[in-house]
Amino acid sequence: MKTVEALRERLQVLHQRTAETPLFNPVFQLSHDLSRQLESGAMSLADVAGLVAELECEALQNRAARLRRLVAPTDAGENLDRIGALSPEEDGFSEFRARWEKPLMHAVFTAHPTFLLNPVQSDAVATAAMSDDPLAATVCTVPSDGPPITLDFEHVEVCDAIERAAAARDRIVATLLSHAQRRWPARWLDFKPLPFRFATWVGYDMDGRTDIGWHTSISYRLEEKARRLAGYATSLKAIDAGHALVATLQAAQGHAAEMAGLFSRPLDAPEALAAAANRLTADDPAKLLSLAPLIATLEADAKAADDDTALALATLAAAMRADGLGMGWIHFRVNASQLHNALRRRIDPEATLDLSSKSAISRLRELLAEVKPLRVNFAALAIETSTAMRQFLAMAQILHHIDADAPIRMLIAECEQPQTVLAALYFAKLFGIDDKVDVSPLFETETALEHGGRFLEALLAEESYRAYARLRGRVSIQTGFSDAGRFIGQLPAALAIERLQGRLAEAMKANGLTDVAALIFDTHGESMGRGAHPSGFADRLTWPLSRWARARFAKAGIALEPEASFQGGDGYLFFRNDELALATLTRIAEAEAQIAGETAPDAFYDRTDLSLDFYRSIRRVQREHLESATYARAVTAFGLGLLKATGSRVSRRQSDVGADRTMSLRQIRAIPHNAILQQIGYPVNVIAGAGTAASDEMEAIADLLGHSVRGSQLVRLLRSANGLASIKTVAAYGELFNSAYWASRPYRGTETALETACLAMAEHLTKDDRAGVFRRLVSRLRVDWMKLHRLLALTAKSGSGGSSTEREPGTDAERRNIGLLQSVRLALLMHMFLRAVSVPPFARSNDVSRDDVLEMVLSLRVDDALAQMRRAYPVVEPEISDFAVDEPTQFPDHRGEDYGAIRARFIDPIEQAHALNLRIAVAISNYFGAHG
Repeated sequence: MKTVEALRERLQVLHQRTAETPLFNPVFQLSHDLSRQLESGAMSLADVAGLVAELECEALQNRAARLRRLVAPTDAGENLDRIGALSPEEDGFSEFRARWEKPLMHAVFTAHPTFLLNPVQSDAVATAAMSDDPLAATVCTVPSDGPPITLDFEHVEVCDAIERAAAARDRIVATLLSHAQRRWPARWLDFKPLPFRFATWVGYDMDGRTDIGWHTSISYRLEEKARRLAGYATSLKAIDAGHALVATLQAAQGHAAEMAGLFSRPLDAPEALAAAANRLTADDPAKLLSLAPLIATLEADAKAADDDTALALATLAAAMRADGLGMGWIHFRVNASQLHNALRRRIDPEATLDLSSKSAISRLRELLAEVKPLRVNFAALAIETSTAMRQFLAMAQILHHIDADAPIRMLIAECEQPQTVLAALYFAKLFGIDDKVDVSPLFETETALEHGGRFLEALLAEESYRAYARLRGRVSIQTGFSDAGRFIGQLPAALAIERLQGRLAEAMKANGLTDVAALIFDTHGESMGRGAHPSGFADRLTWPLSRWARARFAKAGIALEPEASFQGGDGYLFFRNDELALATLTRIAEAEAQIAGETAPDAFYDRTDLSLDFYRSIRRVQREHLESATYARAVTAFGLGLLKATGSRVSRRQSDVGADRTMSLRQIRAIPHNAILQQIGYPVNVIAGAGTAASDEMEAIADLLGHSVRGSQLVRLLRSANGLASIKTVAAYGELFNSAYWASRPYRGTETALETACLAMAEHLTKDDRAGVFRRLVSRLRVDWMKLHRLLALTAKSGSGGSSTEREPGTDAERRNIGLLQSVRLALLMHMFLRAVSVPPFARSNDVSRDDVLEMVLSLRVDDALAQMRRAYPVVEPEISDFAVDEPTQFPDHRGEDYGAIRARFIDPIEQAHALNLRIAVAISNYFGAHG
């Protein structure tokens, strides 16, 4: 079985045997077949690498095809024609302006660690997605290795992505301006198009990070300023090389680039900091802090220019208005606890005030009424030790010395009480930047979602906050789908967030804030488990901000500013080249136009006797899984060893690295948690609970879902996840820890060479709990899945979007390919386990024994295990001939096995197998469309 086709045929034969016995596991049996060939020498690791490369290729092709399904057509001319078609001829000038002068979407390019593909792979997938047949495209010759993922790497990637997005937006703007120029020749320059706005928090997000200093944020903002000014200068030079503002922009670009260089150097010495700070804060004719006068000049020039020049100048002015002096707007982010610590230091150093109390609210009211703005400088920033205070000081310096126009978002993670928002508002006022900073609480924990409605009512009832909202022109909130989906399941999370959004509309209306906008930043990931609906852009946009929620704001007369995320490398893939960027923005524009035209009532919100119980029951099942020691142990059975590094942010929260056996799910962040579910074969946080929740009212629930727009959307998500899920795969991972399997493997005398190793494995695993844990989890999942199977069959008959079977069309081939990848991986893990248990005994060192190293390998802490084994068996050791001594010796009288041979037989194969394991991880994630 040295070809993928042979593996595929073998797996198909094995699948037929499940009809004989329901407990037969084709995935594990195929892995056992492969393992026997690998251990007998009939197959080498090089042969396995060949299989992995071929399967890897098919996964990349599938990723390209998935991307094309979402964004096609990709032809630039066709997409610009489609943009033009979104402005009907019967629309008047006022309707046209209302449609296009406010963003259809604020798109935030985040720093989430989802850089699954290396740059060459990303380029290959993006290019293949442009092809009419992505499955035939050449993506198989690209290397799997890539550069280290550092913060600097991520910053370059995000700037590239936003630059391409901005170029695509400019082409859309030019198309809209051309349409206006033709339809309303006397008034078209009054049109100020702003179809999309972009932002990022790469380099500004401090939540859970200690590797981003304030100087990082300053230098990145200066780099972005220099890069954007260079783009403006190039664009204007192409329009009119002799325009006076070309020199202005070029000088400003040079100044910003020089400043970025100063702040990218070490600033630990006071003299170095003072020199950089004094240079940045000094007056300089090249220092540009606002584009307003330049925009006014360009727009005035457009009125006096010929049609083509006028259109180009107006397009450039629109870009400046959208992006300001940077690649886009920026989001700082801190944790609520960091903000509380800063507030205590300021007003409650003795820690006598309970910040969750009503007295704290009263004290904050007093502070907000009395606060007087303070001037700050870079020295104050340098000596500040509080993370939250440093954020506000950095924002103040950016607004004072880099870009005075663009507002800055202050996102507060784990925000569960209104006092936290008022504390942030206090600091914004303290440093005189409350007119430019949008404080935005994040709702994603179970507590925040459950009590978020009362939180918003209390916050909006505060006079100081209402005055601030009117000053800014908006109320800003952020909702999160990663932790919410982890804690209560993705379906309940979406429905809970939807309810919270409705409560915001009610609270704004009740408190007389219908004259300001509601900016809702729905921070979803790129996978199903983290809130990215896979069925198309209409579903992607309305899953986090539903038609029902949008209607609540419309009914209250509140302008809505929808904001969504494109997270990390997986999100940036939509903008990997110019054509994809334009296609992506066009699909969003088309989807928003479609959504705006849909006003029919939805039975899902009328039959709350069914839908609310359905939601609560799924949530209960999801909570039971999260609180279950069985589920936690299964998910953490391999630690993070099934995942490759996909970002500069650590995936595991601080803990004892030796505590894998008792690792809490809360020690693993949401992205790797979801990624592990993909890797073990079953997206629990998407699928689990839906079948159980419907079991008592199966026909009624199926009928409701089948005749509801929102219900059908839920079903499409369930079908997509179910199409890639395999409970047999989950069971196969448990069999790796089955002592009986290892004891029985050499029983018939077919693998006598492995008898010692297998018995050692069997003996070691007699005390291991993981086999039983996986069996219990599989039993729970199977019972729930059988009910889901029936529900999906009934919804298909009721008319819900989807096929008449339980699987979506086309997913069977994907599931089979994932099954092949899983079987190859399981065989590799068996190989690693057998090599580890066969390593010759070595002396205990640093309290680490050979059994400890074996356990490291079983938990896939492979790097730690390899380090210990290499320490025990160094290949560079002194020879007796190295010493020129006169006295003769007869000792040593024999030599043991050379350490180099030990490395070649045991250590190197473990390393090679694990490298293949991580390549398989990438391939599996590609079938899910994203990492995590």
